[in-house]
Amino acid sequence: MGDPSRHGPRGGGTAFNLSALTGDERRGLVEGVFARVAERYDLMNDLMSGGLHRLWKDDLIAWLAPPKSAKPYRLIDVAGGTGDVAERFLKAGGAACEAVICDLSAEMLAVGRRRAERKGLQRLRFLRANAEALPLKSGCADAYTIAFGIRNVSDRGRALAEAYRVLKPGGRLLVLEFSQAEVPILDTLYERYSDTAIPALGAAVAGDAASYRYLVESIREFPDQEAFAGLIAKAGFGQVKYRNLSGGIAAIHSAWRI
Repeated sequence: MGDPSRHGPRGGGTAFNLSALTGDERRGLVEGVFARVAERYDLMNDLMSGGLHRLWKDDLIAWLAPPKSAKPYRLIDVAGGTGDVAERFLKAGGAACEAVICDLSAEMLAVGRRRAERKGLQRLRFLRANAEALPLKSGCADAYTIAFGIRNVSDRGRALAEAYRVLKPGGRLLVLEFSQAEVPILDTLYERYSDTAIPALGAAVAGDAASYRYLVESIREFPDQEAFAGLIAKAGFGQVKYRNLSGGIAAIHSAWRI
């Protein structure tokens, strides 16, 4: 593995030259970032989004609409870390719903396990796994979600192919991710906020401005809504749609394994 630190902060607009990273280097960088921010991750999400991420995740689960029936229904929640999405899924669905949280970061999973134990969450399993090579059987899941994680994956096409593989025929893919603001003025304001306020919050609350500069750049280099919808279709999914949230600051992409 190369040394991700050589691609670190360099001043000016962006902080990390993500396009220059190899797959191993990016994975190493991502693991390091989330190892450092895991304990303050949920708090920082609240501060950075003004609590909007909670509403966006509610929208994600509402669109999924987990069944209330007695028929088993399994969710694979990738990059699920602290369990925000899986908890909402289990509360919204019936007693036969179960979730497997997969995450590359051991530290994020540790936070998620403690949170699940504290809240007494059942029907929940944690698995350290790379989105590009999930250690799961083909066709084992009814639904696959990934919230604010796909932009950190080295090979997004490969990760989407894995999502397709683990889903049953008729299974549902839902991706929640930061996207391109489509409202005039809002896009400029959001960019300025991202460049200045988010790293400053990271420094003040988590003691780590550099990791939050990485997160800002990872948002900026992520494909826009139409381009990402094209990647999902290329992976074999059908009925690909998306909904913009908060003027396009975030978006939910939906698709089916047909």
